[in-house]
Amino acid sequence: MTILDKLSTRDAFGEALLRVADARQNVLAFAADTAKSMGLGPMAAKYPDRVIDVGIAETNMMTAAAGAASVGNLVFAATYSVFSSMRTAEEVRTFIAYPNLNVKVVGGMGGLAGTYEGVTHQATEDIGMMRCIPNLAVVVPADASSTEVITEKLAEFPGPVYLRLGRYAVPKVFDDNYKFVLGKANVIKDSGSDATIICNGVMVGRALQAEKLIAEKGYSVRIVEMATVKPIDKEEIVKSAMLTGCVVTAEEHNVIGGLGAAVAEVIATLCPVPMKIVGINDTFGESGHHEELLDKYGLSVGDIVENVLEVIKSKKCTK
Repeated sequence: MTILDKLSTRDAFGEALLRVADARQNVLAFAADTAKSMGLGPMAAKYPDRVIDVGIAETNMMTAAAGAASVGNLVFAATYSVFSSMRTAEEVRTFIAYPNLNVKVVGGMGGLAGTYEGVTHQATEDIGMMRCIPNLAVVVPADASSTEVITEKLAEFPGPVYLRLGRYAVPKVFDDNYKFVLGKANVIKDSGSDATIICNGVMVGRALQAEKLIAEKGYSVRIVEMATVKPIDKEEIVKSAMLTGCVVTAEEHNVIGGLGAAVAEVIATLCPVPMKIVGINDTFGESGHHEELLDKYGLSVGDIVENVLEVIKSKKCTK
């Protein structure tokens, strides 16, 4: 794999945002001393008056973003996920989501991507927190190509969204033909019959690696990218559960409240089948390299394989 095969989702976001700004005169971007680190550089260079950096004042940023949106602007408010989901939770809830304003809350360094900054900059609870705010959609892209498409598509959606990005270059999963519809899953591999893996973010690439190892053991899996965590694609979850009889979810997030929880809510009420959640087992992260942290906290390719084999065994025991 060459360096051209790996790009960061935040850089891809910045490039897509510039195109959105080119096409729409009412686009504004807000940052909290994060313009460079969140990929707003290209837009700031071309449209300096349309990128507002409020400094390290995230709550003020969200309130200002809400005000700008209330008079007809399409606003992207970008800071690190840990701050956009927790420090500004009240502002996002009350001033953006409640009035259903056109603000895209963009969180960078999602999951364990805060790496060496440690727990203060790691966001392993953000999806769960944002998912329970009414009106707020939640989206987690898998790679640079999908991030660009998703950013441009979300600009067409008139309501509030939480867009969770990473930090580091990630393997290219999708090509330029990637399609995105808010609230709809993307079936990457539909021929599997023994289990379904539902995943998003960096775990999509790892799920594809796991699929090859699972195939060597004689099993085939269906792989579903669930970029939209909210509104969740209930139809695809039920379809996949019925086709394969068991489900494993994989996400860079706490096992509580995130993608796995959202999928489990659907399965428990509409199509009960054996299920496993691959995620961070309700613990804080430590400082370290991103790939090493993923492996340490239960998100390795081997962890996906192990959970798929276990859930297939559980399915057989229930027959």
